[in-house]
Amino acid sequence: MAILSKKDSKLILDPLADNNPITIQVLGICSALAITAELKASIVMALSVVFVMGLGNVVISLLRNVIPSKIRIIVQLVVVAALVIVVDQVLKAYAYTLSKTLAVFVGLIITNCIIMGRFEAFALGNGVKRSFLDGIGNAAGYGLILIIVGFFRELLGSGTLLGYAVLGNPIEKTGLYAIGYENNGFMLLSPMALIVVGLLIWVQRSRNPALIEEN
Repeated sequence: MAILSKKDSKLILDPLADNNPITIQVLGICSALAITAELKASIVMALSVVFVMGLGNVVISLLRNVIPSKIRIIVQLVVVAALVIVVDQVLKAYAYTLSKTLAVFVGLIITNCIIMGRFEAFALGNGVKRSFLDGIGNAAGYGLILIIVGFFRELLGSGTLLGYAVLGNPIEKTGLYAIGYENNGFMLLSPMALIVVGLLIWVQRSRNPALIEEN
C-alpha cells in the first residue's frame, strides 16, 4: 500500500517541477541571487528553509482554528522568527564560518515570501499532514533551484565544488587549466545568478509549453 496518496504526493512533487516557487511562481529570488556563489552555502540555505517551512506549516496548521484573523500575519511572523532563531543558533554552534556568510540571509528567511505565502494559502486551511507535505515540497523545490544555481556558479566561477578543486589547479595549470581553461569570474557576481535562473526558466518552459504565459 502506498504511504502517500496521489493527491498527497503532488504536494511534494509539483513544486519540484511544474509549480516551482522560483522558476514558476517567481518567489524567493533574492536569496537565489545572494548566496549561490558557493554550493555549500546553497545547500545550507536550502536545508534551513526546509526545516523552517516544514515545521512552520505544522505549527500554523495546529493553531489555525485559534488564531484570530486580525493578527494571523503577526502570529505567522512570530512562528517563522522563532524557527529562524533556532537555525541561526545551530549554524553558529556547528558552522560558525558559514553562519557569518549567511548571517543576513538566514535572518531574511523570516520575510521569505514563499514561507509566508504557504502559511497563508495552505497551512491556515489544511490539516497537519498535508501542511507538512506542502511545506517540505515547496521548500525542496526552492532548495533544488538554489543548489543547481550554486553548482554551476561555483564550478564555472571558481573551478571547485564544496571547496574542492574539480577542474584542476589554476596556478600549476593542471586538469582543464592545462589546455587553456580559465575560471569565469563573472559567475561569482550576483547578476550571473539571475541569468542562470533565467536559463532554468527557459529550459523548463521549453520542455513544457503549457507553462508559457500568454500575453
